[in-house]
Amino acid sequence: MARYTGPSWKVSRRLKFSTLENGKEFAIGKNGKARRDYAPGQHGQRRGKISEYGTQLQEKQKVRFIYGVNEKQFRNTFEKAGKMAGKHGDNFLILLESRLDNLVYRMGMAQTRKQARQMVNHGHITVDGKKVDIPSYQCKPGQVIGLKETSKKLKMVQEALDTSHIMKEYVTFDDHKMEGTYVRYPEREEFLPEIRENLIVEFYNR
Repeated sequence: MARYTGPSWKVSRRLKFSTLENGKEFAIGKNGKARRDYAPGQHGQRRGKISEYGTQLQEKQKVRFIYGVNEKQFRNTFEKAGKMAGKHGDNFLILLESRLDNLVYRMGMAQTRKQARQMVNHGHITVDGKKVDIPSYQCKPGQVIGLKETSKKLKMVQEALDTSHIMKEYVTFDDHKMEGTYVRYPEREEFLPEIRENLIVEFYNR
């Protein structure tokens, strides 16, 4: 399955969940009206009770669209997490959180993960001083993530840094050096508290 590239609000509306984590998908649209928070279609408001399978699938889709990965990457990351010590679900989300594009977003260099992924793809991002253009690159604690010298004055970066951004405690960012550090692996309670990762584990193990 290819990566979804359409409007994020359509996905969020269908899932009844903000995949941008800020609720902006349900804010006022270009027509001056608030976007509807129920599923699209003629029967969007009258959908019946979701089955157990449907609930598990919906939780999987929430996480997949939050991080913007395709189905194959998502499944491969899940299987990798299963080979690690500890809780499968926790390890899975921590691996997704350790992706380079996600950390660029968490440090405030991009306003969305989609924008962060674009920056990595276009070669603007460095890890420990070396250019890395793979969004799924798995970062390790202690690694320094920054901008190439020629990319430090990018308009999109300046706009992102000027936007109010709540920094997670497991990352730091120095806006003078235009680089940040992935300090440590996050604790599970520090991110995506609404996600029930046990449902994703059940979905793949059924």
